[in-house]
Order: sequence, then structure tokens, then C-alpha cells
Amino acid sequence: MRIRTLRSRMTAVGVATALGTGLLAGCSTGGTGPGTPDREITVWSQENLPDRVAATQKIIDGFQKETGIKVKLVGVDEGQMPQLIMSAAAAGELPDVIGAAPMGQVWQMYTNGLLNTDIPKEIIGELGRGTFNANALDLTSDGATSLGVPSDAWLQLLVYRKDQFEGKQLAPPDTYERTLAAAEALTAKGHDGISAATDPGDVFTSQSFESIALANDCQLVDDRHEVALESPQCETAFSTYDQLARGYGAPGTQTVDSTRATYFAGRSSMIVWSSFLLDELAGLRKDALPSCRECRKDPGYLADNSGIVTAMRGPDADEAAQFGEITSWVATKTAETAASREFIAYMMGTGYESWFGMSPEGKIPVREGTAAQPDRYIDAWLHSDIGVDTRKPFDEVFPASLLNELADGVSNMRRWGITQGEGALVGATNGELPVPKAIGAMTSGQTSPSEAAREAGDEVSALQKSLQ
Repeated sequence: MRIRTLRSRMTAVGVATALGTGLLAGCSTGGTGPGTPDREITVWSQENLPDRVAATQKIIDGFQKETGIKVKLVGVDEGQMPQLIMSAAAAGELPDVIGAAPMGQVWQMYTNGLLNTDIPKEIIGELGRGTFNANALDLTSDGATSLGVPSDAWLQLLVYRKDQFEGKQLAPPDTYERTLAAAEALTAKGHDGISAATDPGDVFTSQSFESIALANDCQLVDDRHEVALESPQCETAFSTYDQLARGYGAPGTQTVDSTRATYFAGRSSMIVWSSFLLDELAGLRKDALPSCRECRKDPGYLADNSGIVTAMRGPDADEAAQFGEITSWVATKTAETAASREFIAYMMGTGYESWFGMSPEGKIPVREGTAAQPDRYIDAWLHSDIGVDTRKPFDEVFPASLLNELADGVSNMRRWGITQGEGALVGATNGELPVPKAIGAMTSGQTSPSEAAREAGDEVSALQKSLQ
């Protein structure tokens, strides 16, 4: 999942309401469905960049040749997925399988009765539960019910200029205190201490803030399922993000692209971004090359002079926290059962190394190996080639210590609402974007951090009520 475009402005509440008031009746008509198997399936994949569609099609070609099952691949933008699911459900034309589905979307489909949960249960059982990362299984399950087959993960990172930190004898930014101190020390005329998203219309802003908020044990909801964004932990998180983004960041709205461009140009000392940044950081993708002064002679300069923090801790938290996303293969309620099960099993077995190998920096395998070779896929991932226009082995570009941190990060990953059973609410917030709106207003000086926390909390509470 590479976050490049704005999310659809179609609201998740609208999807949930429509699905809950009659559209599901259409799910049992049309298509082939489990009752009329014809060994032909439709697969939607949210890995929709051209190079990834081509890589996926190559894997599918091998599957079709081996099994005789025909597969129609459709690349779908993540931001458009809720609306497309609604339309397909209304017409009774849901795809059989959806790939690279993030947790919030999976929970929304599950809550609205659109998933076949027998298929993932069977596949995980056949492949061996012990071959999967336990945390990934937990985050993609409702108790004992597996919502999908977890495939791979990306992590949110704090990347920093190691050379500049060492020059001012600053500690790595792995706590609120250290990050704020470094941002202040490294902010100067024409140079920002940090690049952090403030775009009110992009889920990337929510992901960036959640990574900081989790570090202080700020939660979307508490154990009683009540919205908790006005808690002391969250108010501290909003205040800290405001100090970083507004006090030590570039003026104006900062987006997924502008934050990266500022860091790549050498005009900021830190950046909050996903692990998908790593191949670009190493100068391996022409459409997003580092442009700092030193980078002109050495495209790998930033990679060599950047440090990476995978988990941070705030003053109110007992331990550091790691934010990230797990994407899954899911089968829909009308999937052709046998063919869909065979396809997903293939993608998690024979085709798995090619699947995560298309973009290893953002597709950390959550199936670590097989029963016979417990570390097979993690080992293959460590040695995978990264990049698009130039390809280099992952473990030659970055040190083994970092790659091990990334792999271990899946086990330490936390997410708002998922473990409290509020996955549908998480999906809804990704449609309505209450937190990015609050962040945008706060960092532009329109509201205070406490007002931003209250406004975000009120909107999330309204969303929660609409889903009940």
C-alpha cells in the first residue's frame, strides 16, 4: 500500500448505512457465487500501481497455468474501494477475492456481512497457524473468527538525519522529549526540524498522528468502547504534534508528497513516513529521487546518513509503541469457494515470495515460513531486491539491524480500535477523516490542541452512533 492519492470523499457512514438497509440482499444474486462454480474468479487488488499490477499478473499467470482456474485481475485504488464495494454489493457483483485490504476495510466488510470467513479459517489451518505472526493473526480476527488471511505489513517510521543529530550531540528521537528537543535544536531559517503531515483531506495525516499518539498510549476508544480522544494522554499527543508540525515544521498544509520532498531536499531533519519510503530514500526510484546537495553526486547519501526509529514512547506510556498496517486477502460472501480458496492459498504459498518481493520495504511478510522451513519467507524478504528503476538487495542497502527491527515491528504493532473490536469505526474514520480535519485546523492556528482533541472526539462519537 503506497499512499499517494487523496482518499475518496465518499463517507464510510454512507457505505455502512446503505449496506445495512437492503443492499446486502443483492449479494446473493449475479456473479458465479459458491452455488455455481465455473473455475473463474475476479480478484480486486489494491496494489494498483502499474508496476505492481504487472507483477501481480505475472504471479496469476503461473497460478492459471498450474490450476486451470481463470482469474480476472482488477487494480482498485484504496480510496475508491468503499464506494466500489457498495456499488458491487447493490448490483450483486462483488469480486470473489480482494487483495491488499487494510484492517479498517476488512472490518467494515465483515461488520456488513460481506465476507466469507470459512475460507480464511481453512487456509490458515492448512498452512499452519504457527507459520504466521501471532499479532498479525490477532489484529485480523474477531475473537476466534479469522476475517481474512493476513499477508504483509508496512510500518510507520520516524526517519532522521543521523549526521545532523551527531553534529549537535542529540539522542535518537525515540521519545517525545528527545524528538521535541531535536526539532527545536535543528530548526533554523530555511530549515525545518521535522516534516509531518497536516493535510485535513488525507488519511496519511491520520496515520502520522496515530503513530505519535499511540506512543503516549492515546487510544481512539477505551475498554468500555467510549471515544477517548479527550483523555490526558491524547491531549498531550495533540499538543506534541502541534509543536512539531506547526512550531518546527514547514508552514502551510503538509502532504504525503511535500513532507517527503522537504526531507529529500535536505530542508528538514526528520520525517514521519511509512516504510515505503526506504527504496526512494536509497535513490532507487526515479520519480522520487533525493535532491539534497550531496545527493546529486551520491544518490544513496540520504540512506547512508539517515537513522530510523520504529517505535516511540511518550511521557504517559509505560512502553514504546509501533504503528503500522496489515493487509490481507479476503474472500467475499459470494466468492466461488473452491477456486477462491485455491487462489489465496497459492498467493500465500507458491506465489508468496513474488508477492511481497514486488515491494519488500512496504510488504513485510507476516507468514514467516512453512512448517518445514520456519524462517523461509523472512529470510527471502531480507535478501529481496528493492527499488523500481534500479534494484538492489535490501540487506545491501540497509543494515541487518534495521531489517530485523522492521520484521520485529509486526509483533509490536498496535492500532486504534482494532483490539477493542471497533474495526468498523476505524474504517469509518478513514472515510470521514475527523482526526486529519482536527489536525489541519490545529496546525493552521485555528484551534488549540485541546479544542482539536474535543472536535475530533465529538465527530468520532457521532460516527460511532451512526454505526450502531
